[in-house]
Amino acid sequence: MMDRPIRLQDPLRQSPPHRPWRWWQILLVGLGTAIVLGGLTIIGLLWHLSKDLPALDQLGTYQPSLVTQVYSSDQQLIGQFFIERRILTPVADIPESLRRAVVAVEDVRFFEHPGLDYIGMLRAAWTNLRRGGKVEGASTITQQLARSLFLSSERTFDRKVRELILAYKMELVLTKEQILELYLNQIYFGQGAYGVASAAQTYFGKDLSALTVAESAFLAGLPKSPNHYSPFKAYDRAKKRQEHVLARMEEAKFLTTTEREQAAAELLNFRRPGVEQAAPYFVEYVRQLLVAKYGEAMVYKGGLKIFTTLNMEMQKAAEAAFAAGLRELDKRQGWRGPLRTVDVNAPTLPVVTAKIDQAVKVGDYREAVVTKVAKDSFLVQIDTTTANLTFDDMAWAKRRLTGPDTAKDVIINPNPKQVLKPGDVIEVMVKKLEHGIAQVQLEQTPLVEGGLIALEPGKGAIRAMVGGYDFARSEYNRAVQAHRQPGSAFKPIIYATAVSQGMSPASVILDAPVVYEQDQDEKTWKPENYGRKIHGMVSLRDALAHSHNLATVRLLDKVGIKNVIEFARTVGITSPLAADLSLGLGSSSVGLMELTSTYCVLLNQGTRAEPYAIQFIKDNAGNVLELTEPQPQEKISKETAYLITNMMEDVIQKGTGQAAKVIGRPIAGKTGTTDEFINAWFIGGAPNLVTGIYVGFDDRRSLGETESGAHAALPIWTNFMQKALKPLPVMAFTIPEGISFVKVDPATGLLDGEQEGETSIVELFTKGSEPTEATHRRLDPIDFYKLDQTPEGAL
Repeated sequence: MMDRPIRLQDPLRQSPPHRPWRWWQILLVGLGTAIVLGGLTIIGLLWHLSKDLPALDQLGTYQPSLVTQVYSSDQQLIGQFFIERRILTPVADIPESLRRAVVAVEDVRFFEHPGLDYIGMLRAAWTNLRRGGKVEGASTITQQLARSLFLSSERTFDRKVRELILAYKMELVLTKEQILELYLNQIYFGQGAYGVASAAQTYFGKDLSALTVAESAFLAGLPKSPNHYSPFKAYDRAKKRQEHVLARMEEAKFLTTTEREQAAAELLNFRRPGVEQAAPYFVEYVRQLLVAKYGEAMVYKGGLKIFTTLNMEMQKAAEAAFAAGLRELDKRQGWRGPLRTVDVNAPTLPVVTAKIDQAVKVGDYREAVVTKVAKDSFLVQIDTTTANLTFDDMAWAKRRLTGPDTAKDVIINPNPKQVLKPGDVIEVMVKKLEHGIAQVQLEQTPLVEGGLIALEPGKGAIRAMVGGYDFARSEYNRAVQAHRQPGSAFKPIIYATAVSQGMSPASVILDAPVVYEQDQDEKTWKPENYGRKIHGMVSLRDALAHSHNLATVRLLDKVGIKNVIEFARTVGITSPLAADLSLGLGSSSVGLMELTSTYCVLLNQGTRAEPYAIQFIKDNAGNVLELTEPQPQEKISKETAYLITNMMEDVIQKGTGQAAKVIGRPIAGKTGTTDEFINAWFIGGAPNLVTGIYVGFDDRRSLGETESGAHAALPIWTNFMQKALKPLPVMAFTIPEGISFVKVDPATGLLDGEQEGETSIVELFTKGSEPTEATHRRLDPIDFYKLDQTPEGAL
């Protein structure tokens, strides 16, 4: 039997039949794979982008860059130092209307979302799609804060993702109130203002508590684009933005319709940008003191509160008196001509003032264009205001300066019509306004400079400081930095030295020509009196009151140059002093505050209190960092101080300072004039306020003939002191117990001999220094020399 052949089967035929994948299966696998890969990619991207994100664990104690604020003695804000102008304010102190306005316009669901507003994103996307462009954003307040604190403002995908991550993480570590507080203190509002408190001051000059709903809505609309919505650039656009904020507040049920309409109708009064800083020289002086002690970082970022000694009413009076005095002095030096000339026949008259859009007000100094010459006046144009300049209101300009020498190079123009012509651009001051027509007087900005310092002698507190005519023109503070020759203003130190040595106001000295040999250069020195007059034998009282140079030089020689320098050091002079007889005429340069503080010693019973500007300083947490407690020290005897003060009272009553008698209260002081009228001084005051002033060109040229201390400086001093002393009590200089009153012969300073026809006076002495010898006969000229113990070489 034959075996059957074995048939081999294909194994494939034994497996189940193949079924192809359907489309939905492929799609599911693809989607799953894509989701996994996408998820991994997103996780990787988030991990990558979050690697270098800042830690948020210190956000609760975040300290932004804060403004350091400077206050006057009555706590008026007078200056600020900052990199970012920001005033940190707790959220509880921010008005509810402002908080609601910001939330309504920036993130109405702020208190509901976790940092990312998905509903807001969808709404913004739909709005933008419908309108065909980006018209609405979806960044939450938390996102904006994250961006402001930690990220740049560049518009990239990476930055947006980082922003979202940070916003979410911030919501995990901070409460909503903390986030809102940080946001409202951090965000930029334009005009250099960071944070709501600074913005309120910048735009409205108000504290936050004083803001109205309308003002709050305006501020809330600024962060989106501070420059675009600036009211100073586009008021209409800024107003529409404010109305938009009000509408959003109504939508959010923060306002009723009536409240919204009332707020929209409210007139917004903005504080113009670029308001001049109060007391700029003083504020800069304080800034330099702070930086030297605390460093720039603390001053510009630390949010310090600096409470100073400055009295704002005195400061305003000082600035007004100083500016007016320099203007009058400048007019006496002659008219320098128009500022420039324009074409008055042009179709449009050029705008010549930098104060565009500011209404003309009485007291304004403005530029104007001469448009027409009338019978007895000029017609001028101030922007859109027509003004009249009469010949009487420009009479001073008949004296026209044609060169740099203010004393000689002058041409007299008797005809006012020759002074100006149409097209001349001039400076004027608005005297009055009637029916839209201004009456003005011709002015010119002075070139002369100077300084003023007012001190409270008992404490040393600086009450007013002017360092020059215009801080914008020159920041050089002449009240504390300049060193100038004081002329006769130095003489009280010499006379006080003599009194400390036992001499009295009644002691006599010869006022007559004298020649001194100068060994160093083998030359002779011959001092002279003002006007080259000679007065013979004079008392120290009269010599100081009338500022006799010859008598003073002889007195210096008698008491000793070394002794005067030592006395000057005792009362506060620190500048180098010439060790020769020229010291008697004030040849050694000193600082204004330096010499004024020395006068404080003389007028304050011999007690010195160092000048200071800062009363106390607080850090941003309210802790006191520094407190100044004046510690006056007795430098000279009360008797010496009173005698020299009493002698300086006679400077006012019968000497070179008589113009100050109008003040009508006990005051003492001294004029000072240097050679060729380079500098003019007056320093003096009452027991409760001492003020020093000097005027002079920075390049040390002459002020002009006759521009003495009495003529150039004293009027400024008097005008200031009349206002500054008004609120202060009237005080007499205290007479020490060690002072005696004795009747003496004024011709000799000896006891009155009761001769027939002789006129005696009552003079003051330190007890123990009274004269014991009486005058029994008239003295011959030779006796005058013996009394004076005149050194050899006297003529």
